[in-house]
Amino acid sequence: MNNTVTGQGARRSAVTAVQRVGRRALARLDAFFNRLYTWRYNPLYHTGALVVAAFVVLVVTGLYLLLFYRISAPHASVERVAGQVWLGRWIRGVHRYASDLALVATAVHAFRMFVQDRLWGPRALAWISGVVLVGIFFLCGWTGYVMVWDTYGQLLAAEGARLFDVLPLFSEPISRTFVGGAPMPRAFFFLNLFAHIAVPVGLALFLWIHVSRLARTYLLPPRPLLWTTVGLLVALAVLWPAPLGREADLLRVPAEMPFDVLYGFWIPVVRAVPVGVFWGLGLAAVGFLMALPVVARPPEEAAPPPSYVHPRYCTGCEQCYHDCPYEAVRMVPRTQVEGPDAEGRSRFVGLVDPEKCVSCGICSGSCAPMGVGPAGRTGRDQVAEVRRFIEERAPGPEDVVVVGCTRSAAGWGVADVAGAPVFAVDCAGSLHSSVVEYLIRAGVGGVLVAACPPRDCWTREGVQWMEARLYEGREAELKDRVDRRRLRVVYAAEAELPLLQPRVERFRAQMRALGRALGERTIEIDTTCDVPEVSVAEEVVR
Repeated sequence: MNNTVTGQGARRSAVTAVQRVGRRALARLDAFFNRLYTWRYNPLYHTGALVVAAFVVLVVTGLYLLLFYRISAPHASVERVAGQVWLGRWIRGVHRYASDLALVATAVHAFRMFVQDRLWGPRALAWISGVVLVGIFFLCGWTGYVMVWDTYGQLLAAEGARLFDVLPLFSEPISRTFVGGAPMPRAFFFLNLFAHIAVPVGLALFLWIHVSRLARTYLLPPRPLLWTTVGLLVALAVLWPAPLGREADLLRVPAEMPFDVLYGFWIPVVRAVPVGVFWGLGLAAVGFLMALPVVARPPEEAAPPPSYVHPRYCTGCEQCYHDCPYEAVRMVPRTQVEGPDAEGRSRFVGLVDPEKCVSCGICSGSCAPMGVGPAGRTGRDQVAEVRRFIEERAPGPEDVVVVGCTRSAAGWGVADVAGAPVFAVDCAGSLHSSVVEYLIRAGVGGVLVAACPPRDCWTREGVQWMEARLYEGREAELKDRVDRRRLRVVYAAEAELPLLQPRVERFRAQMRALGRALGERTIEIDTTCDVPEVSVAEEVVR
């Protein structure tokens, strides 16, 4: 048992080391693209949505190309489309380049999820279904190239047939079809066409599975980024039309051919090693990717605990139920939790499903009575921690306190930013408004919340809900008695500390101009919330 635990710990440590290096590289890329496009339209923050956008483009352009495709003369029909200068040529190019975009965006999205350690536990289903989606995209592109039946399509078909010959699927080697002894049967092109159309149906199914555990999803990128991407695909297709090789000839070895490395990278490998070895390498790679959620999962004693709702403090306000990005919280009758003799102000209380909870802590910031959250990270724990922070760091009336998300520029190990002490929270979304209230009422000059850009919040909606609580009156809101002139929210990604520092200095100067802050000796924090007369969750449970 000890050897098993030690082995798991070693594998986890190796994965963590790789993630750390990858995360630093990704953070620098994020900062670079934020400077170019701002965080709202940084394409690296929308890779998953770009995959869906590419899929939509593929479907739309594919329907047009399908009108002209003929299985009796595949290459000639594609050649006719390529000859349509004003329409068919660039539509075919968009179709080709969108397929490349889909693979690239998928790879970047998977890399992001891996280095940000968002692939184990309840997120494992999304990771595994994502691996399957990559395979489906690849198969769809493969069949599409074969349908063209130029020299590159012939190469993909012949090498693919050689791969399948080693499997006990066919009564005779299918690679014999490509030796040139007889014309290619129409059934071959019909099967390719059928697969190319049917495979996207499976892609849509696995896409639904991929997002099935998310409460709210946005499947397409923001409109400016969406239409810019489509425009770039069209411009690329017009300026560099998709290449079309000569018609396949089974009796001739082509001297040159168009080549797409994204769909043909495996060909040099399969030609260099025995087919059985290639299959072994491929299955090992897929198996490793499928096993990553298990390998990357921390030991049980080190894993962050799921949230818990304390029924004594729950008023049935449903805010944690509405805010949870993973649908891990549901409202149940109080008697189900506390027994038939339960007494309380509400018929319903929140209940967390630990199998769905990722320990993001967003519910900690949602609960006005501070009765929900992971152990040690509830609103009550945060208030106790900020009291200790004030006693230890003793910020004065001219000081600014940075409340920093640990995954932002004010991350782990950052004790101060431009001379401002940092009070760290796991996620800006888990920040309880009472922490901000306590700091300002204690007499600090100002509070600056440093959060990840909303498009890259590791808990998906944390920044959105945090801002709504501080400025828009969302439940567990910042009380009106708090001077909001002494509060700022700044977005600063992990590698954007140089951008955060001048913001802190400028905010400090503004607070000095505002005047000396007045502190209170005794600070009482409210732990109540209004319970709505009509319970939405009650209707759901009924």
